[in-house]
Amino acid sequence: MFRLSARYAFLASSALWLQPSMAAADDTQIARGEYLVTIGGCNDCHTPGYFFGKPDTSRFLGGSDVGFEIPGQGVFVGRNITPDKETGIGGWTREEIVTALQTGQRPDGRVLAPIMPWHAFAQLTEEDVTSIAVFLQSLKPVSNHVPGPFKPGEKVSTFLFRILPPGETAATAPN
Repeated sequence: MFRLSARYAFLASSALWLQPSMAAADDTQIARGEYLVTIGGCNDCHTPGYFFGKPDTSRFLGGSDVGFEIPGQGVFVGRNITPDKETGIGGWTREEIVTALQTGQRPDGRVLAPIMPWHAFAQLTEEDVTSIAVFLQSLKPVSNHVPGPFKPGEKVSTFLFRILPPGETAATAPN
């Protein structure tokens, strides 16, 4: 009985001793993820106000207010990628975030919008993509429902960038 108690005491003290180094590893991973998100320009498409020259830092990565129209496919708005459970990716596991970044496949089976450069993220190391996921999960959740996606021909409720193939005509400005 004494040996068993001693083993449990040793394991418990080992766990306490390891915690600071695990926290330091997470801090390092979070810092790496933040760096990669910054140089990857994730803020551009996922933070409200960015495309108007006034990013809303209080809603950092909380979802854009501008969509991208792709002919024949519709309009896609940068989603909320904070850990908010209702409007963001708070219900996604770390592995699901990594899978989405590397394969373009969401947990619900849908494919990420064509404007999302997941093909580029697929070239990152497993360590780097995991660092991005750890960073995203460390953010303050932002409750921000993003509209869309919108199918071709649907009325759009947000500003949009229109992507046209060569030879097409730009839309007439609204009155």
